[in-house]
Amino acid sequence: MTHRLRSGYTTGACAAAAAKGAAQMLVNKTLVSEVSITLPAGVSTTFQLHGQSFSADEATCFVIKDAGDDPDITNGAEVHALVQQKDPNTSSHTAERGITIEGGTGIGTVTKPGLAVPPGEWAINPVPRRMIEEAVGSVLSEFTIHHSSFTIVISIPDGAERAQKTLNARLGIIGGLSILGTTGIVRPISAKAWTDTIDASLDVAKACNCRTIILSTGRSSEMAAQRHFSQLPEEACIMMGDHVAYALRACAKRGFMEPIIACQFAKLLKISCGYKNTHAAASELDLAVLCGWAEAAHISPEIVAIIAKANTAREIAVTTDFDRALMTLVAGRAKQAAAVHAPGIMVCPLLCRYDGSVIDGTI
Repeated sequence: MTHRLRSGYTTGACAAAAAKGAAQMLVNKTLVSEVSITLPAGVSTTFQLHGQSFSADEATCFVIKDAGDDPDITNGAEVHALVQQKDPNTSSHTAERGITIEGGTGIGTVTKPGLAVPPGEWAINPVPRRMIEEAVGSVLSEFTIHHSSFTIVISIPDGAERAQKTLNARLGIIGGLSILGTTGIVRPISAKAWTDTIDASLDVAKACNCRTIILSTGRSSEMAAQRHFSQLPEEACIMMGDHVAYALRACAKRGFMEPIIACQFAKLLKISCGYKNTHAAASELDLAVLCGWAEAAHISPEIVAIIAKANTAREIAVTTDFDRALMTLVAGRAKQAAAVHAPGIMVCPLLCRYDGSVIDGTI
């Protein structure tokens, strides 16, 4: 029987739950062990609270993020919320009443345009902000909200360390993690986190007026492309991973109609075969197809023989010493396949060797 994968919860959902728990303790002056919130997806979920404490004018607690069976850099992170109430008698008459949401330790700040949050703001996205406001608002009365000032500080103690394993810095999110999520739920083994990053990266590139962008399938290819196109800014480099079709359609949507695709030979061959996703689980590399292409294109019999005997695409590339005619053939097929995914797009393949150099002239 197939094991059913378990869903998890976004950092936004955890932040909202922690904020609600802290608000309840601040209002009722008693410890709270769990809270329930309604997620944007329409389901009600209960979260266990940890580290609870309260005083006359503030309360704090945290939720441990459970990403379910989805591999997530934030899985197990402590998402803390501190709710503070300012004394209305000491506040300025011009002080803003209501709820203010801020970031604390481990929450990044936005430094580049093109993201859901403008530069200079904490990296707490609009939907999580709304979730936090609604969760706290369900505890506080309308009168209290309109006649008092509340500050909610969201933090993740080890957020800065976790952020080093993400693309946040390239996107312009400095100093920590983002508080994200549009539904509150993390679907297991979904591609959503990656495709969201592709979208965000392209939005930043557009906002930074990049004319040329590089889509790379992996870090090695990206570094090779960055060395080759050293004049391009960091924002022009988009890590698409295996999500070829999605990235190409996202490029076309934003007017990037001539993206460079930096990849090694096996990935280029998969792209040329028309796969939407080049992950091993979603695409099978049949070298017999390449052999047929080579014969039809009258590639030398010696090269065809190497292809026919090879076990891997890498073996073909290395044994043929990246034969120019063969590489050009596959690059041409990749251009045609890309145009099927995103009509009108004209990709420029940049084939990367295994030593970090590139095959110049294939683009």
